[in-house]
Amino acid sequence: MNPADKSKTAFVAVDWGTSSFRAWLMASDGTELAESRGSEGMLHCATSGFAPVLRAHLAKLGAPADTPVLICGMAGARQGWVEAPYLHTPTRLDALHAGAIRVDTDGDVRILPGLAQARPDQPDVMRGEETQLLGVTEPDFTGVVCIPGTHSKWIRIDNGAVAEFATYMTGELFAVVSEHSILKHAVEPAAAEDNTAFASGLATALSSPTSLTSALFRLRAAQLLGYEQRPGGAARLSGLLIGSEIADARARFGVNVPLRLIAAGRLGGLYREALAASGFNASECDAEQASRRGLIKAARQIWGARF
Repeated sequence: MNPADKSKTAFVAVDWGTSSFRAWLMASDGTELAESRGSEGMLHCATSGFAPVLRAHLAKLGAPADTPVLICGMAGARQGWVEAPYLHTPTRLDALHAGAIRVDTDGDVRILPGLAQARPDQPDVMRGEETQLLGVTEPDFTGVVCIPGTHSKWIRIDNGAVAEFATYMTGELFAVVSEHSILKHAVEPAAAEDNTAFASGLATALSSPTSLTSALFRLRAAQLLGYEQRPGGAARLSGLLIGSEIADARARFGVNVPLRLIAAGRLGGLYREALAASGFNASECDAEQASRRGLIKAARQIWGARF
């Protein structure tokens, strides 16, 4: 970064996950001046410390010494750097900045809060996704947002406020079932994508979502009896689990609502296909861009004079 660029610097945006770190040096107009990535997520920093990791990445970015930093994600978890208390739903997304906490460290470093659904019948939490929601919605947006992942999120937003949400352990279940159950003999880890097997598993789950555990065992039985082959096992398993998630979300939130999908890569493609097959008409947003845009919006609320 040349000296002229330094004069444009407004703040550093950080998305600090469980196992990853991403930082962007941002200009006042929202332009990305530089980026730095690493594997120093919350789990790494639990032993090495958070401040040294941030300092190293700020140096790599070439950030001026007085550059403020805004962080979202697991750095604000109870096991993170400093706990940023949850805001309880219903919560307006454009008020997230008000819950940011300042870290006792050099410079102006703040962490955005997560969101909690403090209901005894449907308790739920999120941390990091709320910033993505801010990034892809307008102040008056009403609709549903789907964020696939290890723990997928479905969120209902009413006029710019998170009204309710649900978490599905779809990605984690795929890992557990395919690696630590009898289905490890039915899944080929390096198998090529099988669109037919995925579509079949999806259709099974959508047509009979309450029979998931039975359908999972039939995946193995079909191979033992020669009706299916192992290379298609992973795709069918994905279809069953994603289909079960979408079937429940469809019943909970409805289909005839504006839906935004925050995703990327192969997983985003699977959800795009599954949502279309389920009757949803979704508009897609890149997950990383959503985080960065959300951080920019919150930073403008916090340090408005710099923008």
